[in-house]
Amino acid sequence: MILHLDLLRHGETELGGGLRGSLDDGLTDKGWAQMREAVAQQGPWDRLVSSPLQRCARFADELAVQSGLPIELDSNLQELHFGAWEGQSAAALMETDAQALGLFWADPYAFTPPEGEPVADFSARVLAAVARLHGRYAGERVLLISHGGVMRLLLAHARGLPREQLLNVEVTHGALFSLAVEPGGVLREVR
Repeated sequence: MILHLDLLRHGETELGGGLRGSLDDGLTDKGWAQMREAVAQQGPWDRLVSSPLQRCARFADELAVQSGLPIELDSNLQELHFGAWEGQSAAALMETDAQALGLFWADPYAFTPPEGEPVADFSARVLAAVARLHGRYAGERVLLISHGGVMRLLLAHARGLPREQLLNVEVTHGALFSLAVEPGGVLREVR
């Protein structure tokens, strides 16, 4: 059976852009509006799954109350931990660590930000979490509220992109995509 997995990225955050990673800042009013607009006229879902970081979880709580759906928080669906780069913008890193940033952008699997989480480890934890969701909820439609990196990873897999193109996948704040998760962890984008 297939798990129908809709992916929703959190909206704009209080501390702005850059590499948010495991930083736990909240949403701006615009961020709340982006997420509310994304799910309007969507669904219905059988359940909600969310990253526990507040920029995802607080909206998931609101939506769960409004829709009467069960909610599950899963720390394995948190953003990549960027280590020493957390909270910094690409522009700032271009001034302080341009060579390393270039290596990361060229192949994020081959270069890990200082003190950060290797993308291979991130990929393994996210894909294992999605496989567990399939095992528990195959046949259902689930809304996963998560982060740009998680969504880029899942969409890159679904699209069959080479690993070097992971960071080329465009996922804006409040973006909503749909995947079919098939047995064996096969991902397919649904348009």
